[in-house]
Amino acid sequence: MIQTAVLGYGTVGSGVVEVLETNKESIEKRAGEAIGIKYVLDLRDFPGNPVEDILVHDYEIILKDPEVQIIAEVMGGVEPAYTFTKRALEAGKSVCTSNKELVAEHGLELMELAKKKKVNYMFEASCGGGIPIIRALNSSLTADEIDRISGILNGTTNFILTEMAESGADFDAVLKQAQELGYAERNPEADVEGYDACRKIAILSSLAFGAHVKYRDIYTEGITKITAEDMKYAKELGMTIKLLADSKRDGERFSAMVCPVMLGKDSPLYSVNGVFNAVFVHGNVLGDAMFYGSGAGKLPTASAVAGDMVDCAKHLGKTVMMNWSNRELEQVDRKEVTHPFFVRIQGNREERLPEVLETFANSKVVTVPELTGEFGFVTECISEAEFEEKAAKLEGVLGRIRIRA
Repeated sequence: MIQTAVLGYGTVGSGVVEVLETNKESIEKRAGEAIGIKYVLDLRDFPGNPVEDILVHDYEIILKDPEVQIIAEVMGGVEPAYTFTKRALEAGKSVCTSNKELVAEHGLELMELAKKKKVNYMFEASCGGGIPIIRALNSSLTADEIDRISGILNGTTNFILTEMAESGADFDAVLKQAQELGYAERNPEADVEGYDACRKIAILSSLAFGAHVKYRDIYTEGITKITAEDMKYAKELGMTIKLLADSKRDGERFSAMVCPVMLGKDSPLYSVNGVFNAVFVHGNVLGDAMFYGSGAGKLPTASAVAGDMVDCAKHLGKTVMMNWSNRELEQVDRKEVTHPFFVRIQGNREERLPEVLETFANSKVVTVPELTGEFGFVTECISEAEFEEKAAKLEGVLGRIRIRA
């Protein structure tokens, strides 16, 4: 039997224990040997819970036990997860994680350490919950040159935007609903400000492009400024609003951005609603492919962690190679990136239209009958720099949203 340990018995940790127990027979067949959980580490006690018999509070017990070969780190946060992971790898134990903060911050370093020690550091669950996108990038798509990867990578924001579009409610009301349903944290900043999606697209870009993409360098904008009025304009245009994480490579240069965008019905991401996630990949041989599924939740995420544990069990003493290197690509300045923009502006349409068209030539005007004292327009495809320069000349701009085909 291959012995393992689980660090953290919260939502995901308890899910990992459940998955390994529920599917133990099929997991044994796939791993070639039974996988057992020898320890669960947590600061809390769980009286009456079956895990009580294997619960420990001291990490040193796990670290010093030579029988433990694989560790599932599902604690979250950078510390103490980073220290625990690094020490486990140094001790010759493989580590699987759902911790996107840690992977985005120290993933390259930890993979290099794992390779040196002939063990594995795997993180399928860090991006997209139960969607097997990392394994696809690392195996099925290795014959392709991936030049674009984009997607809806955060279930909380996608639920909020879907509800706003369907109910007509404003952001604050839907956020409260999401918190009551357990889809949003009490402090939702990492989700609604786009930080979670930013870390995920940095990880996926690094693997897709075979380079090191730093999440801190990616322009990130959340959904807190999206209004019920924006949703009405989107509907009028036959579009929807999503928080899109997008990364494109052109030779040795790349551009990446996380921000709300308007998507048309031709986009494969248009119909991705609720807490679901989707990742769109374009390769020079494959063409277009999309991976879709539950992006969060106890069991989908736990399933991905358990899948990595099985992979580690099948490769004991051998490192599974990943296409993430310390090579850095040149990042395109955000202000050079081009797309159309949707703009809301105060005032009477007839009075202000000449001014708008003089500033943004060939723009398409959009009106929503029930919204008075304002109107909208869609610009031509222009650079971020040009848009900012021209928008500064107009008074009463209420907001702007980028448009993606």
